[in-house]
Amino acid sequence: MEFLEGIIPREYQQKIFETCIKKNCLVVLPTGLGKTLIALMLSIERMKQFPGEKVVFLAPTKPLVEQHLNYFKKHLSELFGEMNIFTGQINSGERKKLWQNSDIIFSTPQCVANDLNKKLYNLNDVCLLIEDEAHRCIKNYDYNYVAHEYIKQAKHPRIIGLTASPGSDRSKIKEICKNLSIEEVELKTRDSEDVKNYLQELKFEKIMLDFPPEFEEMRQVLLKLFEGYITELRTRKVLFGPASKTDLINLQKKISVTITRNYKNFNYMLGASACAQAIKIQHALELLETQTLEGFNKYLKNLLEQASKKQSKGVVKLVSKPEFNFVFVQSNELLSKKREHPKMQKLLDIIINEKQKNEKMKMIVFTQFRETASNLSKRINEIGGIKSKIFIGQAKKEGEGLNQKQQKKIIEEFSDGKIDILCATCIAEEGLDIPEVNIVVFYEPVPSAIRAIQRAGRTARLMKGKLIMLITKRTRDEAFFYVSKSREKKMKTAIQNIQEDMANGNLKYKSEKQETL
Repeated sequence: MEFLEGIIPREYQQKIFETCIKKNCLVVLPTGLGKTLIALMLSIERMKQFPGEKVVFLAPTKPLVEQHLNYFKKHLSELFGEMNIFTGQINSGERKKLWQNSDIIFSTPQCVANDLNKKLYNLNDVCLLIEDEAHRCIKNYDYNYVAHEYIKQAKHPRIIGLTASPGSDRSKIKEICKNLSIEEVELKTRDSEDVKNYLQELKFEKIMLDFPPEFEEMRQVLLKLFEGYITELRTRKVLFGPASKTDLINLQKKISVTITRNYKNFNYMLGASACAQAIKIQHALELLETQTLEGFNKYLKNLLEQASKKQSKGVVKLVSKPEFNFVFVQSNELLSKKREHPKMQKLLDIIINEKQKNEKMKMIVFTQFRETASNLSKRINEIGGIKSKIFIGQAKKEGEGLNQKQQKKIIEEFSDGKIDILCATCIAEEGLDIPEVNIVVFYEPVPSAIRAIQRAGRTARLMKGKLIMLITKRTRDEAFFYVSKSREKKMKTAIQNIQEDMANGNLKYKSEKQETL
């Protein structure tokens, strides 16, 4: 292709690109299979078709925005056009000037949305809008506002959405398509015939571990405590359905709204307290069942600290209960005997074994919680001869975090072989240009199809890979594993149904303006 440098499109990329020329398209392609190249080819095509018009490439984070700019610079002839990044750090007057002089703009959606609101510029001469990580195009996310304004303003609108997985909920996929005025969905998976040949073998290993009897004893005591709060919520007629962590968090929001409207309702105020404690116990149970004993114990200490500071009457009551005391003492005793969750030892065994097989082993261990990532990394570094670092998001109000500069440095060290293992939270799931690894370990299964697909996409692209999942028997780990699998299947079915509806003309998201083009 003219102007494309140092890269040749694969057959499936060429086919998807040809669809994108004709229609607004949602491209669903696993991590590492070249979504950005399709966006680049389409940028060249649209700018040749509409000389003097611009391309806007949006991505949800600054590191991703920079990554896309670098990719375009690497594979696009310098003479082709002026490329610039928009960030909040560049003042608005400067951005207005930059807009006039740029051919391809890379930005976060927030930045462009703010500028459009302030009428700094308009989108009438933008011939292509690219929205990366398009599974975020739901509700009031800035992506949707920009896409909506773009369809209204542009002389020659064309949109492409890129994602590794739009999720498994058909109504959500439809919502994404509606928000981006999508007319065609292109779906490829690891098993697609035209993709298979470009990928390396991926071995999947599911490791089932027994939940230790001493842990089971603590779980039963916590469940008894939990049931007490759930009974109270039902007696107060505020909880009627199931009592999962998600259900309780939604109930907490509802109670909070009711109290705001009628602050003297004591039944609801006491219900709010019971609900808050039930959520805390659910969280403790999740840590005990699926994470590390150290992290579980630290959480209990944190609750004791909150009670000593009298942060809430509910917490004071909770920690004064004999059940809470039993669990706290039991976890302290187990830790003093150097006992840990069986997953921890299993992970260390896997690492030692894999390092013996391959001196240049590169691994990502994914986990839900920062605390777990930190504990795992600390224990891995005790092995000797293996260097691990945590890879987490930016600091929240309290607790540790990594800013974007630190994240970038860790990725560079990982690329250069100075780090062997990243212990990462969800920050390493989306798009970031992390070098390929031999092994991906799920410290716990995740119920989300989007996240499971993104995590797995970190290996078996250019070299053989292994995906290992640690599952504690008879805990929520098992449930989440099967939920995620069924959601992946559901995603494929949902997309196929939407593709059929679009082909039959039953789903039309094209604006009237586009119909006339």
